[in-house]
Amino acid sequence: MLRAWLPGRSAQPWLDGAVTVHDLAARLPDIPTVRRLSQSLAMLDAILCPQWEYRYYSYDAHWAPDEHLASMRDGSGDEYSIVFSPAGAFIRGFAHESPMTPYGEQPPRHWPGLVDDVPVAFHHCVDEPAFSHDGILAATVCLWRQIDDDRWHTGGVDAPAGREDPDGSGELFALLADGSAEAYAAYAKDYFEVPVDLDAVRAIFDHEPLSARIVGALSEGTTVADLAEDCAQVGYPNRR
Repeated sequence: MLRAWLPGRSAQPWLDGAVTVHDLAARLPDIPTVRRLSQSLAMLDAILCPQWEYRYYSYDAHWAPDEHLASMRDGSGDEYSIVFSPAGAFIRGFAHESPMTPYGEQPPRHWPGLVDDVPVAFHHCVDEPAFSHDGILAATVCLWRQIDDDRWHTGGVDAPAGREDPDGSGELFALLADGSAEAYAAYAKDYFEVPVDLDAVRAIFDHEPLSARIVGALSEGTTVADLAEDCAQVGYPNRR
Protein backbone atom coordinates (compact mmCIF):
# COMPACT_ATOMS: atom_id res chain seq x y z
CA MET A 1 0.00 0.00 0.00
CA LEU A 2 1.23 3.47 -0.85
CA ARG A 3 2.01 5.71 2.07
CA ALA A 4 0.99 9.29 2.65
CA TRP A 5 3.34 11.83 1.12
CA LEU A 6 4.30 14.81 3.23
CA PRO A 7 6.17 17.49 1.27
CA GLY A 8 9.33 18.66 2.95
CA ARG A 9 10.79 22.12 2.60
CA SER A 10 12.74 20.92 -0.46
CA ALA A 11 9.42 20.22 -2.19
CA GLN A 12 8.26 23.74 -1.37
CA PRO A 13 11.07 26.05 -2.48
CA TRP A 14 8.62 28.95 -2.64
CA LEU A 15 8.21 28.85 1.14
CA ASP A 16 10.08 31.28 3.35
CA GLY A 17 9.01 31.17 6.97
CA ALA A 18 5.34 31.02 7.97
CA VAL A 19 2.90 30.48 5.09
CA THR A 20 -0.83 31.15 4.99
CA VAL A 21 -3.56 31.44 2.38
CA HIS A 22 -2.44 35.04 1.74
CA ASP A 23 0.97 33.79 0.57
CA LEU A 24 -0.70 31.14 -1.55
CA ALA A 25 -2.99 33.71 -3.18
CA ALA A 26 0.04 35.80 -4.11
CA ARG A 27 1.89 32.77 -5.50
CA LEU A 28 -0.73 31.03 -7.63
CA PRO A 29 -0.77 31.80 -11.38
CA ASP A 30 -3.89 32.75 -13.34
CA ILE A 31 -6.90 30.50 -13.72
CA PRO A 32 -6.01 28.91 -17.09
CA THR A 33 -2.54 28.02 -15.80
CA VAL A 34 -3.90 26.49 -12.60
CA ARG A 35 -6.40 24.49 -14.66
CA ARG A 36 -3.78 23.15 -17.08
CA LEU A 37 -1.43 22.30 -14.24
CA SER A 38 -4.22 20.50 -12.39
CA GLN A 39 -4.95 18.43 -15.49
CA SER A 40 -1.26 17.58 -15.81
CA LEU A 41 -0.99 16.45 -12.19
CA ALA A 42 -4.06 14.24 -12.58
CA MET A 43 -2.84 12.74 -15.87
CA LEU A 44 0.57 11.96 -14.46
CA ASP A 45 -0.92 10.28 -11.39
CA ALA A 46 -3.18 8.24 -13.69
CA ILE A 47 -0.19 7.03 -15.72
CA LEU A 48 1.88 6.15 -12.67
CA CYS A 49 -0.92 4.62 -10.60
CA PRO A 50 -3.65 2.50 -12.23
CA GLN A 51 -5.49 2.24 -8.88
CA TRP A 52 -7.60 5.40 -8.63
CA GLU A 53 -7.93 5.13 -4.85
CA TYR A 54 -4.18 5.55 -4.39
CA ARG A 55 -3.83 8.64 -6.54
CA TYR A 56 -3.34 12.04 -4.95
CA TYR A 57 -4.46 14.18 -7.87
CA SER A 58 -7.68 13.88 -9.88
CA TYR A 59 -9.50 15.99 -12.43
CA ASP A 60 -13.10 15.72 -13.62
CA ALA A 61 -13.85 17.64 -16.79
CA HIS A 62 -17.48 16.55 -16.46
CA TRP A 63 -18.10 17.49 -12.82
CA ALA A 64 -21.21 19.54 -13.61
CA PRO A 65 -22.62 21.49 -16.56
CA ASP A 66 -20.04 24.18 -17.36
CA GLU A 67 -17.85 23.19 -14.37
CA HIS A 68 -14.63 21.22 -13.97
CA LEU A 69 -13.29 19.91 -10.66
CA ALA A 70 -9.64 19.42 -9.69
CA SER A 71 -9.00 17.63 -6.44
CA MET A 72 -6.31 16.25 -4.16
CA ARG A 73 -6.67 13.81 -1.29
CA ASP A 74 -3.86 12.22 0.66
CA GLY A 75 -5.81 9.33 2.20
CA SER A 76 -5.15 10.63 5.70
CA GLY A 77 -7.81 13.34 5.86
CA ASP A 78 -6.19 16.23 4.01
CA GLU A 79 -7.70 17.35 0.71
CA TYR A 80 -8.51 20.20 -1.62
CA SER A 81 -11.02 21.01 -4.35
CA ILE A 82 -10.85 23.55 -7.16
CA VAL A 83 -14.04 24.34 -9.07
CA PHE A 84 -13.51 25.93 -12.49
CA SER A 85 -16.63 27.60 -13.85
CA PRO A 86 -17.65 30.41 -16.22
CA ALA A 87 -17.55 32.69 -13.16
CA GLY A 88 -13.90 31.89 -12.44
CA ALA A 89 -12.38 29.49 -9.90
CA PHE A 90 -13.06 28.63 -6.27
CA ILE A 91 -10.52 26.81 -4.09
CA ARG A 92 -10.99 25.19 -0.72
CA GLY A 93 -8.39 23.20 1.18
CA PHE A 94 -8.75 21.18 4.36
CA ALA A 95 -5.86 20.24 6.65
CA HIS A 96 -7.42 18.05 9.31
CA GLU A 97 -4.75 18.72 11.94
CA SER A 98 -4.80 22.48 11.45
CA PRO A 99 -5.83 24.57 14.45
CA MET A 100 -8.18 26.31 12.01
CA THR A 101 -10.34 23.24 11.42
CA PRO A 102 -14.06 23.99 11.73
CA TYR A 103 -14.48 20.77 13.71
CA GLY A 104 -12.53 21.88 16.76
CA GLU A 105 -15.75 22.78 18.52
CA GLN A 106 -19.41 21.87 18.49
CA PRO A 107 -21.33 22.87 16.56
CA PRO A 108 -18.63 23.17 13.89
CA ARG A 109 -17.88 26.66 12.59
CA HIS A 110 -15.37 28.17 10.21
CA TRP A 111 -12.37 30.17 11.31
CA PRO A 112 -13.35 33.86 11.46
CA GLY A 113 -13.17 35.50 8.04
CA LEU A 114 -12.56 32.30 6.10
CA VAL A 115 -15.69 32.30 3.94
CA ASP A 116 -17.44 35.54 4.89
CA ASP A 117 -16.37 37.38 1.72
CA VAL A 118 -16.89 34.62 -0.85
CA PRO A 119 -18.71 36.19 -3.84
CA VAL A 120 -22.26 35.14 -4.61
CA ALA A 121 -21.03 33.43 -7.79
CA PHE A 122 -19.28 30.83 -5.61
CA HIS A 123 -21.83 30.40 -2.81
CA HIS A 124 -22.91 27.09 -4.31
CA CYS A 125 -19.33 25.85 -3.83
CA VAL A 126 -19.40 26.76 -0.14
CA ASP A 127 -22.68 24.85 0.17
CA GLU A 128 -21.60 21.87 -1.96
CA PRO A 129 -22.30 18.63 -0.01
CA ALA A 130 -19.36 16.84 -1.66
CA PHE A 131 -16.99 19.30 0.04
CA SER A 132 -18.68 19.18 3.43
CA HIS A 133 -18.66 17.14 6.61
CA ASP A 134 -21.28 17.45 9.34
CA GLY A 135 -23.15 19.96 7.20
CA ILE A 136 -20.33 22.51 6.91
CA LEU A 137 -17.67 23.14 4.26
CA ALA A 138 -14.51 21.24 5.23
CA ALA A 139 -12.03 24.07 4.87
CA THR A 140 -9.05 25.63 6.58
CA VAL A 141 -8.07 27.40 3.33
CA CYS A 142 -10.37 29.31 1.00
CA LEU A 143 -9.63 31.56 -1.98
CA TRP A 144 -11.23 32.52 -5.24
CA ARG A 145 -10.76 34.44 -8.46
CA GLN A 146 -13.53 35.73 -10.69
CA ILE A 147 -12.99 35.66 -14.42
CA ASP A 148 -12.15 39.37 -14.72
CA ASP A 149 -10.02 39.57 -11.56
CA ASP A 150 -6.32 40.29 -11.81
CA ARG A 151 -5.45 38.30 -8.69
CA TRP A 152 -6.66 35.65 -6.25
CA HIS A 153 -8.70 36.80 -3.26
CA THR A 154 -9.09 35.55 0.31
CA GLY A 155 -11.21 36.45 3.27
CA GLY A 156 -9.92 38.58 6.12
CA VAL A 157 -8.31 35.66 7.89
CA ASP A 158 -5.79 36.04 10.71
CA ALA A 159 -4.06 32.68 11.13
CA PRO A 160 -2.76 31.65 14.57
CA ALA A 161 0.88 32.50 15.15
CA GLY A 162 3.65 30.09 16.02
CA ARG A 163 3.27 27.56 13.18
CA GLU A 164 4.94 27.45 9.76
CA ASP A 165 1.81 26.22 8.00
CA PRO A 166 -1.16 26.99 10.26
CA ASP A 167 -3.91 26.52 7.67
CA GLY A 168 -2.26 23.83 5.53
CA SER A 169 -1.63 26.11 2.53
CA GLY A 170 2.00 25.04 2.24
CA GLU A 171 1.57 21.27 2.27
CA LEU A 172 -1.79 21.05 0.51
CA PHE A 173 -0.84 23.20 -2.46
CA ALA A 174 2.91 22.58 -2.66
CA LEU A 175 2.91 21.34 -6.27
CA LEU A 176 0.45 23.93 -7.54
CA ALA A 177 2.40 26.75 -5.93
CA ASP A 178 5.72 25.46 -7.24
CA GLY A 179 4.37 24.70 -10.70
CA SER A 180 7.45 22.86 -11.96
CA ALA A 181 7.95 19.44 -13.52
CA GLU A 182 10.90 18.94 -11.18
CA ALA A 183 8.68 19.31 -8.10
CA TYR A 184 6.21 16.75 -9.47
CA ALA A 185 9.01 14.30 -10.30
CA ALA A 186 10.36 14.56 -6.75
CA TYR A 187 6.89 13.91 -5.30
CA ALA A 188 6.20 10.97 -7.62
CA LYS A 189 9.56 9.31 -7.02
CA ASP A 190 8.98 9.49 -3.27
CA TYR A 191 5.30 8.57 -3.19
CA PHE A 192 5.07 5.93 -5.93
CA GLU A 193 8.59 4.65 -5.21
CA VAL A 194 9.51 4.35 -8.88
CA PRO A 195 12.01 6.15 -11.12
CA VAL A 196 10.40 9.11 -12.87
CA ASP A 197 11.46 10.31 -16.32
CA LEU A 198 11.70 14.10 -16.08
CA ASP A 199 11.42 14.68 -19.85
CA ALA A 200 8.16 12.73 -19.90
CA VAL A 201 6.85 14.75 -16.96
CA ARG A 202 7.73 17.94 -18.82
CA ALA A 203 5.85 16.66 -21.87
CA ILE A 204 2.70 16.18 -19.78
CA PHE A 205 3.17 19.62 -18.22
CA ASP A 206 3.29 20.97 -21.79
CA HIS A 207 0.08 19.06 -22.61
CA GLU A 208 1.68 17.13 -25.43
CA PRO A 209 -0.81 14.52 -26.70
CA LEU A 210 -0.16 11.13 -25.13
CA SER A 211 2.13 8.90 -27.14
CA ALA A 212 3.66 5.49 -26.63
CA ARG A 213 6.99 7.21 -26.01
CA ILE A 214 5.70 9.43 -23.20
CA VAL A 215 3.60 6.76 -21.51
CA GLY A 216 6.28 4.08 -21.81
CA ALA A 217 8.88 6.37 -20.25
CA LEU A 218 6.69 6.78 -17.19
CA SER A 219 5.07 3.38 -16.84
CA GLU A 220 6.51 0.35 -18.62
CA GLY A 221 3.78 -1.90 -19.96
CA THR A 222 1.08 0.78 -19.89
CA THR A 223 -0.33 1.79 -23.27
CA VAL A 224 -2.06 4.92 -24.52
CA ALA A 225 -5.20 2.84 -25.03
CA ASP A 226 -5.11 1.84 -21.34
CA LEU A 227 -5.45 5.52 -20.45
CA ALA A 228 -8.34 6.42 -22.78
CA GLU A 229 -10.90 6.68 -19.97
CA ASP A 230 -8.56 8.73 -17.82
CA CYS A 231 -7.85 11.10 -20.72
CA ALA A 232 -11.56 11.59 -21.28
CA GLN A 233 -12.14 12.21 -17.56
CA VAL A 234 -9.30 14.68 -17.28
CA GLY A 235 -9.92 16.33 -20.65
CA TYR A 236 -6.32 15.66 -21.66
CA PRO A 237 -5.31 15.38 -25.36
CA ASN A 238 -4.98 11.76 -26.45
CA ARG A 239 -3.76 9.99 -29.54
CA ARG A 240 -2.75 6.43 -30.39
